[in-house]
Amino acid sequence: MHHMDMEMTHATEEMHGDMDHAMMHMGNLKQKFFISLILAIPILLLSPMMGLDLPFSFQFNGSEWLVLGLATLLYFYGGMPFLSGAKMELAMKNPAMMTLIALGISVSYFYSLYAFIQNNILAHSEHVMDFFWELASLIVIMLLGHWIEMHAVAKAGNAVQKIAELLPNEAKIIDDKGNLSNVALAKVITGQKILVSAGDKIPTDGIVISGETTINESMITGEAKLVSKSVGSQVIGGSVNGSGTISIEVTATGESGYLSQVIKLVQDAQGDKSKIESLSDRVAKYLFYIAVFVSLITFLAWLLITQNANVALERMVTVLIIACPHALGLAIPLVTARSTSLAAQNGLLLKNRKALEQAPKIRAVMMDKTGTLTDGNFTVLSYQSLDKRYSDDGILEMMAALEQSSTHPLAFSILERAKALGGSIPKAENLKNIAGTGISATLDGKEVKLVNLRYLKEAHIAYDQALIEKVENQGNSMSLLLVNNQLVGLVVQGDQIKPEAKQAITQFKKMGIEPIMLTGDNKNAAKRVADLLGIDTFKAALKPEDKEATIRQYQEQGKPVMMVGDGINDAPSLVRANIGIAIGAGTDIAVDAADVVLVKSNPNDSVQFLKLARHTTSKMKQNLWWGAGYNLVAIPLAAGVLAFAGIVLSPAFGAVLMSLSTVIVAINALLLRIN
Repeated sequence: MHHMDMEMTHATEEMHGDMDHAMMHMGNLKQKFFISLILAIPILLLSPMMGLDLPFSFQFNGSEWLVLGLATLLYFYGGMPFLSGAKMELAMKNPAMMTLIALGISVSYFYSLYAFIQNNILAHSEHVMDFFWELASLIVIMLLGHWIEMHAVAKAGNAVQKIAELLPNEAKIIDDKGNLSNVALAKVITGQKILVSAGDKIPTDGIVISGETTINESMITGEAKLVSKSVGSQVIGGSVNGSGTISIEVTATGESGYLSQVIKLVQDAQGDKSKIESLSDRVAKYLFYIAVFVSLITFLAWLLITQNANVALERMVTVLIIACPHALGLAIPLVTARSTSLAAQNGLLLKNRKALEQAPKIRAVMMDKTGTLTDGNFTVLSYQSLDKRYSDDGILEMMAALEQSSTHPLAFSILERAKALGGSIPKAENLKNIAGTGISATLDGKEVKLVNLRYLKEAHIAYDQALIEKVENQGNSMSLLLVNNQLVGLVVQGDQIKPEAKQAITQFKKMGIEPIMLTGDNKNAAKRVADLLGIDTFKAALKPEDKEATIRQYQEQGKPVMMVGDGINDAPSLVRANIGIAIGAGTDIAVDAADVVLVKSNPNDSVQFLKLARHTTSKMKQNLWWGAGYNLVAIPLAAGVLAFAGIVLSPAFGAVLMSLSTVIVAINALLLRIN
């Protein structure tokens, strides 16, 4: 638990990975911004902007020295985050956003220092324009931009904190003598016994060792229904206990617990870099070289035109100051951080953010049947008496009598349905298994058997062939009840289709994506589900390698594929697919192989992921244009390409435009929604 708490503490700072190498050294940006603002105000009042005496500026004897002192403090204090970031980037031979910002403020400071020496110490007759006003405004505006960025990123990271808050702070430990004591959750270890009272949050993953209850796991799994728990049942830390009191044995804490694994999935996803994000980093690197190159050309051009080194240096400095591309640096990370946060809040865990880029290209979605489109749990669909001596409910109660000691999933559904009738289940005696075919017992002095169709055929017992074939063709499981070797009733059991599956298939079709069902089940069972869901293409009786080969075949035809599955047999397909989506209730292997995990096990959430991904891609493109577009316009203007028309972009105004671009990028990212 200690490790998980440490991860939570640093989640906000680390969530955007390499987006900004200097971010971890920013310290308290709010404090740094306001102190820098206090230092900057006198500079802005005492120094002219581009040599112009503004209405609110004034000077007095020695004011130049005050400006120099304040500017020096501001450069080394307020500018330190950018200088540190540039040092890290250059050490990695990867100049990017921090390098450009550091270049801009360093050039403006040292050029202004040069101007101060020329004007006040050497006292040359020709006045050299300083950039203290631009230095102050640039540092303050950039700090403000970073502060806004940090707020945006922190907001995007709250989903991780909310997950951790599902756990209580303490657990009630039961010692060897049965005494209770409250222990901090961080000190709970595997193997300890914990008492969970009615209405309490379950503190850790564990196995019920005494008591019965129902548990609300909706905050963990997304399933709204209460789940019955008894001795031997597994429970998840963070779920809410119902009306019963239970004792559990701790099976996982800290990093091995379910919630911690969910948190790690979110953090890992936020740390990955998509191709578009890598592109933005490369663009920033190129922009650094472009800015240096253009600034040199600008210096030479203005020197040739004006024959004035000061004017040429001024234009070169302007280019370098304005070329700070921080909006470009924020363009992708803020969108992906916001997207990851939205996904987590809606039960979508993005393990691989590159899936966001692939999503708009998807042309086919292939889905496993059992556990993905269906619940994966067999339930009683129908039951009926085939003998006038017995009622339908009487038939089911006799079946339940035979199944009371069985642990088979089919037996469980029969027992559940019989209990729901409210009657009493008779007691069977002399229970015996019939190898491969069923079970037999003595009930009210009669020999009773619950068997499959194969037993009837091998024992040559008469049955209504048309009725049995009709049930068989539906692809469901069928059990037959015999009394003294005479067929008296049957029960039909099947895997229930998830209520959201039909909506998901409809949505895929509307999005122009072909839904395809892949299953290892028989053709009849597959056809029944496909027909009910409106799936035109399905493949049955598939082995894991068959599913993987099917996906590869579509990809070779130029159709990117998304695979949705939940089992071990789906793992190869999940890896092969352009996007692999695992149902959260599936196996760990499937989850590990997938790019995205659906926590709620709701197939319609795969549609939600595609919608989110499409909107995310759109926001990325918008932000890239805002970030790169600013520089495409500002650098030529700063170089003076429109100087002949009297248009010259000042560093201060350029910095304002840049910060506005940064704010727009951050706000645009926060406006991202799924729908």
